[in-house]
Amino acid sequence: MTARASVRRRVHERLGARLGLTLFVAVPAAAAAGLIAVAVESAWDPFRRLDQHTASYLHDHTMGHPDVIKTLLRVSDIGGPTPSRVLVGVVAVALWLRGARRLAVWAASTMVAGAVLDIGLKTLVDRTRPHLPNPFAHAPGASFPSGHAMTSALACGIVLLLVLPLVGRAGTIAAWTIAVLIVVAVGYSRVALGVHWVTDVVGAWLLAIALLAASVSAFQTWRVEHGLRRARPTTEGVEPEEPEEILSAEHRGSTS
Repeated sequence: MTARASVRRRVHERLGARLGLTLFVAVPAAAAAGLIAVAVESAWDPFRRLDQHTASYLHDHTMGHPDVIKTLLRVSDIGGPTPSRVLVGVVAVALWLRGARRLAVWAASTMVAGAVLDIGLKTLVDRTRPHLPNPFAHAPGASFPSGHAMTSALACGIVLLLVLPLVGRAGTIAAWTIAVLIVVAVGYSRVALGVHWVTDVVGAWLLAIALLAASVSAFQTWRVEHGLRRARPTTEGVEPEEPEEILSAEHRGSTS
């Protein structure tokens, strides 16, 4: 292979690692979340009616079912921002101690970015939470986006992408199913309990997808620059190789 062809291949791989998830996942998801934020801040009538109808419907159908309410409260507590961040923090520490320090930094930095984004948008949009008769729960602060929905989605996404290399093909579908069910359950609980509008939850999910895709894209760029191939995150996770393979590839990349 000529030097020009080698350089061209490297540029192509780096651009592919950067642009694939960014252009086709992160940007559309972020744009959709931004449109929702603008719509709810301006009280766009179709979204306003959707939110009010959904909130009233779920409240009316949950009323009179104390066991359901207890379950929703438990799901909401388990999937809250603090447990989600603690989970990822523990995973990041374990990865660091195991020697997978770049993975640890990726997991922790993605979660920190999510917290900053959540706080920033809550301050910027400053949306009022639902006011329902006989509410099942109370929550402080602004409503958009849902912190529970965003952090639980980020935590599930991070853990999922870390464990996919360990479960193999047979466990991939099961792992995805479990992650999606957890995310949906937490989001549903926030709307059914009357502490968030449905657009708060949908916007939070879109933001989590955008942030996760952007962080995975950045991680894939690092992989390519260090002599590793582009992984297939949805089936292989962010780093499918064993630590020894990564060190070997880094050594080859530094000497090339």
